[in-house]
Order: sequence, then C-alpha cells, then structure tokens
Amino acid sequence: MNAAPNATYQIIGTDAVGAVAGAQLRNKAIAVTLAALVGILMYIAFRFEWTYGAAAVIAVFHDVLVTLGFFSLFQWEVSLTVIAALLTLVGFSVNDTIVVFDRIRENRKLHRRDSLYKITNDSINQTLSRTVITSGLVFLSVLAMVLFGGEVLRYFSLALLIGITFGTYSSVAIASPIMVWWEQRIDAANRAATLSYNRPIKGGVHAAPKTGGREALSARAGKQSPGAGRV
Repeated sequence: MNAAPNATYQIIGTDAVGAVAGAQLRNKAIAVTLAALVGILMYIAFRFEWTYGAAAVIAVFHDVLVTLGFFSLFQWEVSLTVIAALLTLVGFSVNDTIVVFDRIRENRKLHRRDSLYKITNDSINQTLSRTVITSGLVFLSVLAMVLFGGEVLRYFSLALLIGITFGTYSSVAIASPIMVWWEQRIDAANRAATLSYNRPIKGGVHAAPKTGGREALSARAGKQSPGAGRV
C-alpha cells in the first residue's frame, strides 16, 4: 500500500495476527518451553542426580518467569523472537548452573569429610570468576544490541538482557542452595529411617538394646556375694 506521492515515507506492507493465531502461538511457546525444561531435568538427572536436575529446572523456571514478569509489567510485546530469546536464556542459564554443579561433584569426591554446605560454598567461589567474566561479556554484547540493534531486535535483546542478569544470580543463589537443602532433607530422612529400623517398636515401647557378652559377665559378677571369691 503506497502513501501519498508527496509523503516522506512509504508503507511497504502490514502484518496482523488475530486472536486465534495469537492463542496458538502462545500455547506452542509454552509447550516448547516446558519440553525444554523436561529435557534439561532428564539430562541433569542422568548426568548428575535428580536433586541437581530439580534444582536446575527450578532456577531456570525462575529466570523465565522473571523475564516474562518484566514484559508483563511494561506491556512489551511477546513475539516469536522473544520466545527464541527465552529458549536461548534457558540454555545459557543451565550451562552456567552445570559448571557450578560439576565443580561441586568434583569437590565432593576430593573432600569427603567436609560438609555439603562448605563444599558448595567453596565450589561457588572457585567458579565465580568464570561466571562473572562469561556473563559480563555476554551482558555487554546484549547491551550493545539493545542500544544499537534497532526496533527489530529490541525485545529480543531486552529479554536476553533481563534473563542473563537474573540467570547469573540464580545459578549462584538459587540452584545451589536448593540442591543443598534437598540433599540435607534426604540425608535426614535416611538417618531417621535407619534409626527406626534399628530400634523396632514392640507394644508401643521401643525395645531395649541387647547387652553384649562382657556387660552380661560383669552383671553376673556383681550379683555374687562378696566372699564368693575368697579362699
């Protein structure tokens, strides 16, 4: 559609998406994101443990939810390019989380006597420089896209900018603490189950522990008369 001959601009074309098509795009975007999260959970559970996978998925879900919250707060358009940015964010955040988890696994093998809390704290400190350098360089690149990318890349770069900022935070302050909390709960439940198995309940009262042979001999010796050992 052409504008007036004397106009300083010209409309090349227009695109519009109806309510039905928009709902289909939304449902497909949600399905793709959930499928990516399930795949990540299965891979990390197979490569590490299921507690690691659950913690990573919770952290990634946090990143996506916060990014969508910003788009909802400022009424920005959620298009297919934004969905692509969210999927890119999922991969970036999981990669950063796996680096921390891999160092935790190595340190658990090297320092078996240390607590999981200390091992996790040391692992985060050991990988912090790598996390800051990698995330900082990506942040600068995405910031350049926000400032100089134009309207075509504006929302794509904004989604990446917000997601990388909170993704770096979640890899350190959300994924690892959730994993530590979950592991501690599992260990506590296992210890409680072991104690209840070793001390069975009979008639509503815990059975008394059996005495050893040395304790039985000392008890018999105590019951003898004082002059029993005299000649």
